Amino acid sequence: MFEKSFITDCEGPLTLNDNAFEISAHFIENGDDLFKILSLYDDYLVDIVKKENYKAGNTLKLILPFFVSENLKNKDLVDFSKNNIYAVNDSKFLLSYLKNAMNTYIVSTSYGQYIEAVSNYMELPFENTFYTGVDVDALTLNDEELKKINEFKKTILKNPTDYELFDEIFFSEIPKMEIYEKIKEVNVVGGEGKKLAIDGIIERDNIDINNMLYIGDSITDVEPLAFVRDNGGISISFNGNEYPLKVAEIAIVSPSAVTTAVIANIYSEHDKNKVLDFINNYNATDDYEMLFEEYDIDLEIKNKFFNVFSDDDYPIIQIINEDNFDEILKISKDMRTNIRGQDIGGLG
Repeated sequence: MFEKSFITDCEGPLTLNDNAFEISAHFIENGDDLFKILSLYDDYLVDIVKKENYKAGNTLKLILPFFVSENLKNKDLVDFSKNNIYAVNDSKFLLSYLKNAMNTYIVSTSYGQYIEAVSNYMELPFENTFYTGVDVDALTLNDEELKKINEFKKTILKNPTDYELFDEIFFSEIPKMEIYEKIKEVNVVGGEGKKLAIDGIIERDNIDINNMLYIGDSITDVEPLAFVRDNGGISISFNGNEYPLKVAEIAIVSPSAVTTAVIANIYSEHDKNKVLDFINNYNATDDYEMLFEEYDIDLEIKNKFFNVFSDDDYPIIQIINEDNFDEILKISKDMRTNIRGQDIGGLG
C-alpha cells in the first residue's frame, strides 16, 4: 500500500465513452434521444428539485425498463462494452505509471459490465473499481407492462421537457410494476454514492483523509470532488462541464491523460502545496522544459508530455477562481465536445 490514493471517474478522465448512452442508441430505436431526455431530467431532479434520496446518475436506473422492452441481456451489455472502448489518449499510460506510485481506483457510475471491460483493457484489477451493478437478466415485464413501457417511451419522446409527466411515469406508474422492486435495488454509484466509495477506499487503504487525489468531469462527481477538496486533498476537473468546475480546486483541459500523470507524479512524491506551486509556476513560465526539470518530473512522463504537446498547444492546468472560471468553463466544454462528440459531451 502507498501513502496516497488516486481515485478517478472512468468516462471522461479515462475513456471517451458514455456507455449507457451508447447502449441506448445502439439497441433502442430513438434510444439516443430518449437517453438525452432522461439525462436532462436526471440533472433537473438533482440540481433544481434536489429530490430527496435521489442520486446524480440515476439515468442508469430510469433507462432500465426500456432495455427490458428491447429484450437486452447481460451478454449484450458485456459484448457491446468489450467492443466499444474508446480511451482518452494516454490513459493506459497514466494507469501504468500509477501502479508504482499510488493506490489506484476507478469510481464510476457506469454499469459493471462496462467497467469490467475497461479494467481488463486498462490492466487495472477489477477489485479496484466501484460501479453500478445491474443484472439485466433478472428484469422482466409482462405483456401489459411491456405495452405501457412502449407507450411511455413514445410519450417521453413527444414531450421531452414535461417533467411533471415524467414524475408521474417514473415515480407513480412504473413503481406499480413488478420490475420496480428489482430496479429499486440497483445502487447507482453517482454523487453521494461515489463519496461513499471514497469512504471505503480510505478505510481499505488506511490512509490519512487528506492523502487523496480525485478526478472527475460531470455532475456525478460533485460530491466526491467537494469531499476531497474540503479534506485537503487534490480535486481535479478533467475536461469538465460546469458541475465539477464549481467544486474542484484544479482544472485540467487536455486531449491527453499524460497531463494528469504530471500532477499525479508531483503529488505522489511530494504534497498538495508542491502541486499548487507547480501549477502557479506552469502558468507563469515560458520555459516548460526547465520547469519540468526543476520539479524532477518522471523522465518517461516528461518525454511523453513533450511528444504530445508543442509550444503553441500546451494543456490548461489552472487553479480555479472567480476570475478565470468562465474562461475555463468555455475552453473545457469545447474540449469535452471536441474529443467526445456533441452528444456525449453535452450530457451532464
